[in-house]
Order: sequence, then C-alpha cells, then structure tokens
Amino acid sequence: MPYHQIQPLFPLGKIYATPGALALNVDLSRYLRRHHCGDWGEALCDEDRRTNDEALEQGFRLLSCYRTPSGDRLYIITERDRSSTTLLLPEEY
Repeated sequence: MPYHQIQPLFPLGKIYATPGALALNVDLSRYLRRHHCGDWGEALCDEDRRTNDEALEQGFRLLSCYRTPSGDRLYIITERDRSSTTLLLPEEY
C-alpha cells in the first residue's frame, strides 16, 4: 500500500477551544489535523463541503464538523483572515 502524506492547506492562526470542546475528553489535535488538511468531516453535508472547497481558494471562513466516538458533534472554524481557529460544540456557536 503506498504511503500518502497529507499536507496542511492553510494557516490556522491562533488556536482556541471552548469549554465544551475540552470537556469531550478526546484528542482534539486529531480533528484539528483533519481540518487543517481539508478533511471537512463526516458530519458535514456535500453542499457545505463544496462551499469549504471554494472558501479555501477564495479566502473565506472554513467550517468542519466531526462526530466523536461518543457521537458528539465537534465544529472547527477557521476565520477568513486565517488569524484564528476555534474548536467548539454546535450549541456554543
């Protein structure tokens, strides 16, 4: 099986996590790496994936949505100016 290295696609800026995201007790870096490399998550619809792909090229805000092993949803948002990235729960949005 060939090895494929996944490359980051954009700057994350400063990284923040809300109390709810921290309380999930999961490895948040795993989800952050996926977001950073353009894997927008299994909990994001196809239309939102296409919007992210366009936003990546045009410099707009990026949103990922992942399901944790316990079934919780985790959002990751990188601002359009790429100055910051926040990990949060949907109810903290």
